[in-house]
Amino acid sequence: MRRGSRSRTVRPFIRAALESIEPYEGGKPIEEVEREYGLSRVVKLASNEGPFGPFPIARQVLSTQSYELNRYPDGSAYQLRALLAERLGVDIDEVAHGAGADGVIGYLSLALLEPGDEVVFGWPSFATYMLDTLKLGATPRPVPLRDNRYDLEAMLAQIGPKTKIVFICNPNNPTGTMNSREELDAYFERVPGHVLTVIDQAYFEYIEEPDYPDAIEEYFKRGKRVVTLRSFSKIYGLAGLRVGYAVASKEICAALAKVRPAFDVSSTAQAAAVASLSGDDADAELERRRSYNRVALAELGRILRAFGLETVGPAVANFLYVDLGVDSRPFFEQLLAQGVVVRPLHGFGAPTAIRVTAGTAEEHALLRQALQVVRPGGRSISD
Repeated sequence: MRRGSRSRTVRPFIRAALESIEPYEGGKPIEEVEREYGLSRVVKLASNEGPFGPFPIARQVLSTQSYELNRYPDGSAYQLRALLAERLGVDIDEVAHGAGADGVIGYLSLALLEPGDEVVFGWPSFATYMLDTLKLGATPRPVPLRDNRYDLEAMLAQIGPKTKIVFICNPNNPTGTMNSREELDAYFERVPGHVLTVIDQAYFEYIEEPDYPDAIEEYFKRGKRVVTLRSFSKIYGLAGLRVGYAVASKEICAALAKVRPAFDVSSTAQAAAVASLSGDDADAELERRRSYNRVALAELGRILRAFGLETVGPAVANFLYVDLGVDSRPFFEQLLAQGVVVRPLHGFGAPTAIRVTAGTAEEHALLRQALQVVRPGGRSISD
């Protein structure tokens, strides 16, 4: 070999586990859509955010509190975790925080998964379960939904000696459907002891169904090997600040602390979350938003069905799922040109479906106008 020459056998620079991963597609900013299509008004019904922004008390705190933004936030989120622990009736060391519930999923994956481990979840479902499994070189075991709901029986059958995590999205994103207390009880009676079950309850505060289980009260506190995920991104209106949390054993929370970036949840996010929980009007505001969502979801369903878009149900969160039966991107793009952003679900494992979030009356009116122009095949009525 000549001096200075290099061997042609060079290790790949990028990890091989990333080769099959398509980056998460979050969609264009509203401002860019307005510019591209020459629109003066664009409504976003794509990402399941709450339509009203932060609670009034959180807005007040964010607008009046003086932050030392040259200082790092409290890396332990002590005040937030202490308040959550008190409200939930758990120990502070059984609460872990993160940059949204999906951030906590990433930390769980990083703390637990190694190449050769297997992860079971329903599919189509929240894309992060698949992506984070692949990122760590572990093996995803997606299980098809049954009647657009998680098939817990089939998931139990998929569990093997290499299974480390089972994700249960309840209610499921993107279908909006839920598994009942009876179904979850039966699952926990049979799930092997070596498996950690993660129940994603990001939409917990919206649910009014009496047979929907509270995973913290009914499974964690009864000694099940379970992690419960929740979020401030939905009904609390803090999606832009990125704050979520998990309730889990002290062992799991300690492991999460080892892999979580030191300052992942900002000072403003922590303050807004604390205010959302502790304000005098917090419980009443939760109920107002829950009641509004009930009405808005029903109205959204009527609008979609009036234009031949059959929704999956019963849906219990703040969004609806429609399977078009054909590639959903043309329909998405035609709606986009009309100023309405919905979610095509290719990354969620449902390339023929869309997800539409319940919005305000004005947003629904603009959706109705757009649907008078666009048809499910992605065609304009003028085509």
